[in-house]
Amino acid sequence: MGNRGYFLKTVLAVAIGLGLSAQAMAGNNDGAVVGHTQANATVTITNTATGLTRTIVADEHGNYRFPFLPVGQYTLTASSAGKTLGETRDVTVSLGNTTTIDVGTQPNVKELGTVNVAGSILPVIDVTSTESATNLTHAQLLRLPVEQNVASVVQLAPGVVKGNAGFGGISFGGSSIAENAFYVNGLNVTDFYNRNGFSEAPFDFYQEFQVKTGGYSVQFGRTTGGVVNAVARSGTNTFKYGITETIEPDDWRSAAQNRYDASGNRYITADRDGESLYKTNLWASGPIIKDKLFFFAMYERRQHPYNSTDDLGEVMNDHHDNNGFWGATIDWNITDKNTLSLMAFSDRDRDTADVYEYDYGSDTRGKRSNVVHNQTGGRNWALTWSSYLTNDFSMKLMFGRNQRMANTVSQLDEACNRVVATNDILAEYPPGAALGCTTSSTVYARTDTRTQYRADFEWTLGSHLLRFGYDHEKNVSVYAQHYAGPDGYYYNVYAASPGSSIPNGGVVPPGYDGYVRARQYVIAGTFPSINSAVYLEDNWSVTPNLVINAGVRNDSFNNEAANGASYIKITKQIAPRLGFSWDVRGDASMKLFGNLGRYYLPVANVINIKQAGGLLDRRTYYAFGGWDTLTLNGVPYVIPKLGPQLGAVDESQGNGTVGDFRSEVSRNMDPVYQDEAILGFQQLLTPQWSWGVRGIYRRMHNAIDDMQISATPQCGGDGYVGWVMANPGKNVTVWGDTHCTGKADGWITIDTSKYGWAMYDADGKYLGQRGWVKPRRSYAAMEFQVDRAWDEKWALNVSYTISWNRGNAEGPVNSDTDFADTGRTENWDNPYVNLANGFLPNDRRHQLKARGTYALTPHWQLGADLNLASGGPITSYGVGNPFDATNYYSYYICVDKCGFIPGQVDASGNPVPYPSEQRVYREVSRGNYGRLPWTYTVDASLTYLHPFYGGNLRIKLTAFNLFNQQRTVQVDQNMQTSISSDISSTFLQPLIFQPPRYVQLMMALDF
Repeated sequence: MGNRGYFLKTVLAVAIGLGLSAQAMAGNNDGAVVGHTQANATVTITNTATGLTRTIVADEHGNYRFPFLPVGQYTLTASSAGKTLGETRDVTVSLGNTTTIDVGTQPNVKELGTVNVAGSILPVIDVTSTESATNLTHAQLLRLPVEQNVASVVQLAPGVVKGNAGFGGISFGGSSIAENAFYVNGLNVTDFYNRNGFSEAPFDFYQEFQVKTGGYSVQFGRTTGGVVNAVARSGTNTFKYGITETIEPDDWRSAAQNRYDASGNRYITADRDGESLYKTNLWASGPIIKDKLFFFAMYERRQHPYNSTDDLGEVMNDHHDNNGFWGATIDWNITDKNTLSLMAFSDRDRDTADVYEYDYGSDTRGKRSNVVHNQTGGRNWALTWSSYLTNDFSMKLMFGRNQRMANTVSQLDEACNRVVATNDILAEYPPGAALGCTTSSTVYARTDTRTQYRADFEWTLGSHLLRFGYDHEKNVSVYAQHYAGPDGYYYNVYAASPGSSIPNGGVVPPGYDGYVRARQYVIAGTFPSINSAVYLEDNWSVTPNLVINAGVRNDSFNNEAANGASYIKITKQIAPRLGFSWDVRGDASMKLFGNLGRYYLPVANVINIKQAGGLLDRRTYYAFGGWDTLTLNGVPYVIPKLGPQLGAVDESQGNGTVGDFRSEVSRNMDPVYQDEAILGFQQLLTPQWSWGVRGIYRRMHNAIDDMQISATPQCGGDGYVGWVMANPGKNVTVWGDTHCTGKADGWITIDTSKYGWAMYDADGKYLGQRGWVKPRRSYAAMEFQVDRAWDEKWALNVSYTISWNRGNAEGPVNSDTDFADTGRTENWDNPYVNLANGFLPNDRRHQLKARGTYALTPHWQLGADLNLASGGPITSYGVGNPFDATNYYSYYICVDKCGFIPGQVDASGNPVPYPSEQRVYREVSRGNYGRLPWTYTVDASLTYLHPFYGGNLRIKLTAFNLFNQQRTVQVDQNMQTSISSDISSTFLQPLIFQPPRYVQLMMALDF
């Protein structure tokens, strides 16, 4: 190879060397075509819409490969010695897939004969891939009753379920909603603050989606869930334009149901809520220079007015916005060997909510009490250069930026404190006054900006296809947060009997029936995190029918504090992946495939912000002395009267300074990772019909979370360390008290599977230490799928998944308690919180999904989508345990001597609770209280199509949740809310439900 070989080897060595301490996150926005022809023949592929033409010479065995091809329709030809070989072949290049097709020889794909399979991807199997993925094009989705957002598209894939917590999200293969990755044209648009969302463009901006549910290659990372990969639309040599109008009037929406408790009291008011949506989408595309330079541009005007009451029906929030989205792509075919693409969009959104007093009985608004402003989204762009450097060596470089804002401010932020009270204390609530004078608990402003660059290479060496690359991103959060009102206090009021202990160790004094937590929470600063990686992958064609895919990646995460120091830094995360694909018949009609892989999850920015940003988290407890009635703008409201302070001020979770990280972060922390094994089979039965089956097993290892170490083995019951970010159940090494003097003076190692939490009896006698159980999560499933491709008459896809999602840790968020701060859950705060094993919140034993379209006539199409799933598990949670006199969320239920001693009262006449040492507890498992009900949703659409000279008219009427199912998807799982209480009156009370039926009308004119 001479100098060229030396150059290529040098590039490979440099690319690998750059990432010896790094991590990758690829987002392929193209596809590939491979196949066989005569030895040394010239093979040419041409995009029929843009004129992009690429020519290569097959090797001495007749093998050829075209990587990095933009998604679209192509023609393929071969020639030798100036003579054409065989017929011209039509090829569809789909997102993230490789199409295998022979030219100039006997074809190795099934001939389609006279059957016309038109309009989208042929059901030919990608025999070079070991991934599990579902591809959906814009044209396919237009035929289906699918809501116009990415989350709805993703849920069409097998094994994907909607989260049942208040923070929503989607779960892939038993993972939590905070473990997924989202890409647009290779740009990572995943929320890196909390990993609970992503930047999103309108439905019509996308050309194709690929939903990866497992087995993805080493090009993809930073996820232990799934990958959603999308590519934006682009221009062609034909000038096109159109307008789409989408309306969802509130009059076409069924009312949500109110919910009543066992006594007939309304605890959720929903039937007065209303929502409308109006969107006007204008787009145009075409050539700037024919065969060379193309554009696609879109502008969408959105209006989304909606109103909602609070649970009691005493406050009405009227939301209104008037926002616009813009997006564009520019594609430049510089030469046949070089292309340059730019994608950009803005999803900035501004929402204003007017807050009114509200009388449910008369359905009237009173005075406006507040105005709340929310701003989200940001500007995003990615620039990609693809190049065929040689006949067998190609390169793709990408540089881009992703921005997400989250700013909230209200008129009452300076004047009003937020007040929240438990239901059992509201009996003393004065009538005619609001609880506090603001619905905004937090004043915050945050801008998250990701700067990303990556380089990807492909090098064909005989029967080996090498892929390697380097990826780097810097994620910066500029953050400021505090509670609303004077001095930034947030008041929580709780009912409690005299003598009851409270979280900071204080005791409710005689004469009081509750306590108040006055909390200040302040944090501000600039918080970067650096994620980088290198990967190397070999796709080895062992035989013409067998491909072995072996890859490895080296990941690195570095989350920095407000002062620029590394807070959590983990390097050398080696992730091997091995897969195979066997083209059983050698004609791409039947594939047996499997893979083993390891996947790592980075630490979300919320961790270094909340834990390493000079956080002030001050919690002061007072006896509850009743309510004070005040007035603002003529509106009466109440705040709690503060009685005597109870216990000491608690600043254990943040005293306003950036602490000594040596005592706050485990020195040798291990990353969170998941191992996965998949074995699958796919078969093309006819040109239209295919089927497949897949077995999946996933196992999560480790957790990174905050845990309170209250004792060390070196100092017996002493040696308090405090809150530490660490791996629960493993060795934790921190800067602590080695000589038992009460002062940190050296490194100590605690085996937290045995030690770390001091136990005391009711008299304060030290009983010893206990440790934490290790996190466990597993997912085992079988998926079956049948597909019939669209042939201008009908199409159908049916999948059934049976799965088991077990363990003691859902992941970095906690759906059971609606806690969305990723990596800061209650699950590991003390050893009693996460003891139980069982079925996890995202466990859905059975899932049946079916979608299809039927052409009634050439002008009318009927579409339907069914999603049927068994309900998630219900767990009964308590607050106490037999080893500590604490009052904390736990898996222990008091079963005897739990409440008050019959007939006994104290000097103030209040009932006397049983002493803690007399209580009898029972440990429960997750899912011990049965299951939520099965749910099903049927969406249906009717589409009218009318082509006319120069254009096409499409009118689509869709009913979502056609049968208006509003079944329960989450209940109150808190069986006991305090140590001295019996079963809570709200236990098993339904909390979250299926959204009601609504109807959407879409009218599109395309020219």
